[in-house]
Amino acid sequence: MNSAAKGRKLYWIPRVLTIIFILFLSLFALDAFSGNASFLEKLIGFIIHLLPSFVLLAILATSWKYPVFSGIAFILISIAFTLFFDTYGHLYSFLAVSVPPFVIGALFIVFHVIPAKKTY
Repeated sequence: MNSAAKGRKLYWIPRVLTIIFILFLSLFALDAFSGNASFLEKLIGFIIHLLPSFVLLAILATSWKYPVFSGIAFILISIAFTLFFDTYGHLYSFLAVSVPPFVIGALFIVFHVIPAKKTY
C-alpha cells in the first residue's frame, strides 16, 4: 500500500469512530420517549438528551480544518463525561462513555502530528 492511501485511511479513522460514537450516544436519547409525559415534553427531553451529540458533531465538523483542536476537545470531553456522568465509579460505563472520546482525541492528534511518508 502506498503512503498516500495509508495517509487517507489514517485521516478517516478518527472521523468514522466519532460518527459511530455519536450514534451510540444518541441511542440513549430514545429513553426520553418513555413515561407518561405529553409528546411535547418528551420531544423537549429528547432534544436535551441529544445535546452531547450536537456538541460532538460540532467538534467533528471542525476536525476537517483543525484536527489538533478537535483532538484536544475530545480529550476534554472525555474528562467532562467522566466527571459529569460519574463514570469513574463504574468500569463498564467508563469504558463505554469516557474512553472512546479520549481514544478519538488521541487519534486526531497522533494522525495529524505523524506525517505521511513521501515516496518519489
